Amino acid sequence: MSNVFNNILIMKPSALGDIVQALPALSALRKSFPDAEISWLVRPEFAPLLENHPHLTRVIHFDRKFLGKAWFHPGAFAAMLSLFRRIRRCQFDAVFDFQGLFRTAFLARAAGCKKRFGLADAKEFSRFFYTHRIKKPAESPHVVDYYMNLVRATGAAELEVEFTLPRDARAEESVRRLLATNSITSQQYVVLVPGSAHADKCWPIDRFAELAGKLSCGHSLSIVATGNPSEAPLVERLVQSADAPIGNLAGRTSISELIALFRNAALVVSNDTGPGHIAAALGRPIVMIFGRSNPLRVAPYHRAKAVAAIDPKGRGLLPDSTNPLHNIRLITLNDVYQKVRMQLNA
Repeated sequence: MSNVFNNILIMKPSALGDIVQALPALSALRKSFPDAEISWLVRPEFAPLLENHPHLTRVIHFDRKFLGKAWFHPGAFAAMLSLFRRIRRCQFDAVFDFQGLFRTAFLARAAGCKKRFGLADAKEFSRFFYTHRIKKPAESPHVVDYYMNLVRATGAAELEVEFTLPRDARAEESVRRLLATNSITSQQYVVLVPGSAHADKCWPIDRFAELAGKLSCGHSLSIVATGNPSEAPLVERLVQSADAPIGNLAGRTSISELIALFRNAALVVSNDTGPGHIAAALGRPIVMIFGRSNPLRVAPYHRAKAVAAIDPKGRGLLPDSTNPLHNIRLITLNDVYQKVRMQLNA
């Protein structure tokens, strides 16, 4: 028999792609406990992904960088105490720690909640703070299934994997104007995501440039490229290297605008990075390029044909590969283009 929860806290402060992968667990909790209040603890820079989400009651900001100074900064110490008090006042009756690190597990315990769900093999001894330590499902190594298994431990029956992202009318209008300035019409464009927080997760920029030429000439599609402000020089290199015109949107879109941009794209080609996972969650045609990160764990869920990688199914369960044969630079232009054609034809 299922538990009955009235007040639920999800802890998944970061990172962008990981938060996206946890969204099906949120939807499952909402369907299983339709009358419950559900809160999500998240870092402020990722909060726009969750604000106005139809399945959430509230978003609680967790400024990790600032709060990490609490031991020597009086303002940070006061902010930490304020966060503790706020969480305790909420009187949560279930906490789901999808982050699985000491700081989130400690906060879950500090919340005073009697039922705290986390993975049995969580890092940094965080598992000792949980009342319910859940093993990863043996049948699947995907992180979406890890999170769903925590929800299953409550006895919940509504466990269909569903990605829901909030809509923002202002962001959608802003993207329409942004595309119009680049003479791009709705649903006739491809979005390239050539950057990543990790250089070894980046497919070579010259191959992105060649791919842009193929898409523009061979498929009559407009091309835009996006990234965060720090990736603007990389995107500019792409623009200068390609034979096809590319709209440079790096640093020009908020998270809400990224969602709107991807929602109407004919295709997205991305490294394994947060924006790419947003596009995958929206169900858009996508090719995601993997180097060392394990596609079995984090690829677009149940979309094997969207993956460009070397030996994507034979890497075991480890999050990352140290095998030089999995270097992202070994993935050829033809490897990616064949996946692109499959997505466009589908």
